[in-house]
Amino acid sequence: MTGPAVVVTGGTRGIGLGLAREFLARGARVAVCGRTRESVDKALAELGDGAVGAVCDVADRDQVQALWDAAAEAFGRIDHWINNAGVSTPRRPLTELPAGQLETLVAANLLGVMHGSAVAVRGMTAQGGGTVWNMAGLGSDGRTVPGLIAYGATKRGTGYLTSGLAEEVRDGPVKVAHLSPGMVVTDLLTSGYSPDELEKAKKVFNILADRVETVTPWLADRVLAGTKNGGTVAWLTTPKIVGRFLLAPLRKRDLFGAS
Repeated sequence: MTGPAVVVTGGTRGIGLGLAREFLARGARVAVCGRTRESVDKALAELGDGAVGAVCDVADRDQVQALWDAAAEAFGRIDHWINNAGVSTPRRPLTELPAGQLETLVAANLLGVMHGSAVAVRGMTAQGGGTVWNMAGLGSDGRTVPGLIAYGATKRGTGYLTSGLAEEVRDGPVKVAHLSPGMVVTDLLTSGYSPDELEKAKKVFNILADRVETVTPWLADRVLAGTKNGGTVAWLTTPKIVGRFLLAPLRKRDLFGAS
């Protein structure tokens, strides 16, 4: 395979794995990473030819650099680097979250994006170009959800980081952009609810959310097509949100039933 080379951090499950699958289907070469050897091997077995993988804790700069080095050695260059890896916490008030959970959250969701961005921008500058994509999420637009403000704060920070880094690289060959998948049905979306709370939340999810296999083909196409420095590729736009609420009584979507 000689198509564009893409690195997807956290590419062993959820949106990351879905993106990796879609990039491969479009002739790209893909590197993924996960936090355990087992998760990486499982993803590679599913992805097949054209994919490589490495164990990587994105909060460790040396491990992120090793991921870049492995992908660059396998592919020759890296055209797109997607900072997708992330974690959440239980849905609890900030005062009830242990310090260790907060530190893990910030390390993965914010420090990990900083490390990934720094390594990728440096490597892409040396090779003469490329695009770094940072994943948006709940809180990127400043919206607050009680019980998830710590997670939202990391995504708000990621948005600031992305915009600021785009300014820093604007006179060079590298672009930095926002990638927004919207509300996607993964463990990250549905975890932490009591059974009663989840049933209530599903009413909104069935209006606004989508399955991984719905969103990732569109995102993969847009990533490979590229965008301007500082640009945003967003699946769930404001007009789409309004339209979905207006059509909700007619559509009766059920994302949690049979696929």
